[in-house]
Amino acid sequence: MEAGAKTKRETAVFSDLRRKYGRYMPLYVMMLPGILYLVINNYLPMAGITLAFKQVDYRVGILKSPWVGFSNFEFLFRSTDAFVITRNTLLYNGVFLLLGPVLGITVAIVLSEIRSKMAKKAYQTIVLIPYLISIVVVSYLVYAFLATDAGFINNSILKPLGIEGVRWYSTKKYWPFILVIVHFWQDIGYSTIIYYSTVVGLDPTLYEAAAIDGAGRWKQILCVTLPGLKSTIITLTLLRVGKIFYSDFGLFYQVPMNSGPLYDVTNTIDTYVYRGLMQLSNIGMSSAAGFYQSVVGFLFVLTANLIVRKISKEDALF
Repeated sequence: MEAGAKTKRETAVFSDLRRKYGRYMPLYVMMLPGILYLVINNYLPMAGITLAFKQVDYRVGILKSPWVGFSNFEFLFRSTDAFVITRNTLLYNGVFLLLGPVLGITVAIVLSEIRSKMAKKAYQTIVLIPYLISIVVVSYLVYAFLATDAGFINNSILKPLGIEGVRWYSTKKYWPFILVIVHFWQDIGYSTIIYYSTVVGLDPTLYEAAAIDGAGRWKQILCVTLPGLKSTIITLTLLRVGKIFYSDFGLFYQVPMNSGPLYDVTNTIDTYVYRGLMQLSNIGMSSAAGFYQSVVGFLFVLTANLIVRKISKEDALF
């Protein structure tokens, strides 16, 4: 009797669970590829953190390689270039962090104001195409403009004006501006699409109410559009803050064509480590740099999220 009652209770509990979670099964199946990718691409490689504290000896293998403590981190902190690469990484990312939302929101609002559906689709495509182009192709496009002998700027703009051609790839003072322009030209499409999707999702009755109250188009943007974008702006900013110690390797290595005279303004942590690996082939140093960037980025995200929670708790990531 007791065994039968227990079996019935277990069956009833199982049925309740199946009814409760069974309807979500299609969603779980849809989540599975993303979860597998996250585990394989983001979590399993975390075992490689141990390499940051080892002197890898291929003769005995990774597991038996000797531990060296924090010696690999000295590669970054005791280098004569440590200040330069840290300065460049932080300053470039600071500019990207400040100007990125401004440009992305501006382009998104301009797109939302276009009434012609055909023109809107065309402009969306034009804005997004650079983001889909390989950085190698971008580097050669930049070279086509800046080449000393056959570049478009020297031959078609400066030469007709009687100005001597500029040696762009050996003159470092121009490159902070060139890199910023190239970055936004290629990257602005991604953030624009995200902001644009938020703008078109705003309740149109809010604009109608604002118009009834006498608000013009500019006032509607200030009082309806920008407040509606607040959560998206905060989320994207927090994600970018987490990568403030990372740099776009292709932008800082491929676009300047790895030109030695430009190292003072194009050398970042990522390119410095890559060049060091090409010369020293030391995996431990590379792992130490990646671990250092991840920890600093994590701390930046925690700090930024804490500040957001103090100002607007509902907009914080966690």
